Amino acid sequence: MLRTEHLSLSYGDKPAVDNVSLVIPEGGITCLLGPNGSGKSTLLKSFAGLLPPRSGQVFLDNLPVASWNRRQLALRLAMLPQKPIVPEGIKVRDMVALGRFPHRKWWQRNLAADDNITAEAMSMTGVSDLAERPVESLSGGQQQRAWIAMALAQETDVLLLDEPTTFLDWGYQLEVMELLSTLNRQHGLTVVMSLHDLNQAAQFADRIIVLADGQLKTTGAPKEVITEPLIKQVFRVNTKVTLGPSGRPFCSGYSEAAKPA
Repeated sequence: MLRTEHLSLSYGDKPAVDNVSLVIPEGGITCLLGPNGSGKSTLLKSFAGLLPPRSGQVFLDNLPVASWNRRQLALRLAMLPQKPIVPEGIKVRDMVALGRFPHRKWWQRNLAADDNITAEAMSMTGVSDLAERPVESLSGGQQQRAWIAMALAQETDVLLLDEPTTFLDWGYQLEVMELLSTLNRQHGLTVVMSLHDLNQAAQFADRIIVLADGQLKTTGAPKEVITEPLIKQVFRVNTKVTLGPSGRPFCSGYSEAAKPA
């Protein structure tokens, strides 16, 4: 599916990701964790073919992402940035319908099938009753659902999200995470997202990738990754990690920042 081999990325002369090799499990939820500046957003951009490698490669179906035609790549991957720009005055239905663009030839207008898929995407994300509302008039959680609906209308196998819960109230954060989990379970959508909240990642992820200073620190199931020593090492925070009834880890009892080793 999606993997990297010895991938290094940079912005000009400034290194951002260094020699990262990993595999994204197909049909699962993968969360990227790490402090600010660790390379999470940069790595997502490279997955989407938006940032060329300095060295190494990103592969989709064993082909370098850089070799994919942009339209063909858009049929396989959809990406939601951290701060998507809302076209002024656009209604929810019209924005969601933009997800159909890669499926049409340049001379084709909206087809009946596109309308049906747009309606289904809005239904799946619970925004059908908002179809005629301007996107800019919606709450943060409603807007995020509308953006996810647009990505679903794109009908891709992989959905990449850069910090999808940032700027949202706690209730909306859980709403978005539960929606992504439902889409993954019921429709087999492969979800890859960066997060700041360790407990959200521990609760919803099948696999966690931890980055620090542009390097891959570890990867594995939540209970293998969310540990007191790793949190102290990577985030420089002392905490208590316990396992809940489901066997997933939970971080609590934060204390003073740990001193650098």
